Amino acid sequence: MEQTPKNDSLFPDVVFSRNVIEFATVANEFCTFTESVSDLTRKDFLGKLQKLLPLLYLKASLLPELDEEEDSPEKFVSESDYNFILRKLSSKLGEFDSYPEIFEPGTPLGEANVEANISENVADIYQDLKDFILSYRIGTVDVMRVALWECKNNFEQYWGQKLVNGLRAVHMLVYGNANIE
Repeated sequence: MEQTPKNDSLFPDVVFSRNVIEFATVANEFCTFTESVSDLTRKDFLGKLQKLLPLLYLKASLLPELDEEEDSPEKFVSESDYNFILRKLSSKLGEFDSYPEIFEPGTPLGEANVEANISENVADIYQDLKDFILSYRIGTVDVMRVALWECKNNFEQYWGQKLVNGLRAVHMLVYGNANIE
């Protein structure tokens, strides 16, 4: 009896693999959520962010290894778009936006604490994911592959650390004894 081929064999390119499609789905959900922050209470925003960040980290960590791409994907999120999202997030978080950063690569332990902002971490992640999603929607395999490589590389080098740092601060707000409303 002949076996039916797996679904991935219908689309052999990595950009159509299960892990990439699942990552794109979560990335899209994260971007939609970030864009609609004004519709949520601070408590609801933090509660959903607390759930989305680990899922996003998991899905990004499962992305396949890719050969380095020489091209750069098109950027869709302008500086004004970024600043608009950042202001919305900062306004939503208010006095709870800043937190002391504990780990800063290259800084010796015991030196002065660096202050970070949840809003900036989320906006940085949003910018990269939104550019990825909009490139991915173009549907051209080469464009999708370049966007996927850059997003995975940026996750490993940049926003993955921002995600886990911000998640620590979100965790403290959700489970701490601060009156976030």
